[in-house]
Amino acid sequence: MSRIGKKPVELPKGVTAEVKGQTIEVKGPKGARSFTATDDVTIALDDGLVRVTPRGTSKRARQQWGMTRSMVENLTVGVSTGFKKELEIQGVGYRAQMQGKTLKLSLGYSHEVNFETPDGVTITAPKQTEVVVEGVDQQLVGQVAANIREWRRPEPYKGKGIRYKDEYVFRKEGKKK
Repeated sequence: MSRIGKKPVELPKGVTAEVKGQTIEVKGPKGARSFTATDDVTIALDDGLVRVTPRGTSKRARQQWGMTRSMVENLTVGVSTGFKKELEIQGVGYRAQMQGKTLKLSLGYSHEVNFETPDGVTITAPKQTEVVVEGVDQQLVGQVAANIREWRRPEPYKGKGIRYKDEYVFRKEGKKK
């Protein structure tokens, strides 16, 4: 039995949900998002709670039960507070700055890296060594942050590169004479 699926999703203040068949649409102060569930689950809305129940006892129905409930919760969190990933840049001469909708990264290459901001995400650079990615879609925010990090991943000897704010980079000892 799904422990996650059993818990109903509470709608925060200022967030409304509407269920039409297998599609749930959630509207809040940050925008509107929708999700279409498979036919293995049933989505019901009552008194500010969204309940997800499986339509059978098959393995697929139980898998979709917990996943659908998590997706509905991510929709409500996204439209009410949003998602945020913070990246920090470490290394001599490594820096980031925003110019319009383009993130310009100096990462030790012979050229600057220009990263275009996709729709649905806002990127800011409060300091030269910090990048903040925000949006209502958790998957999109995480993917954009991963794409930025991919330009210069943290290396284990000096720790230079782009890392997540709370990421621990395992350091290796260098060569000995």
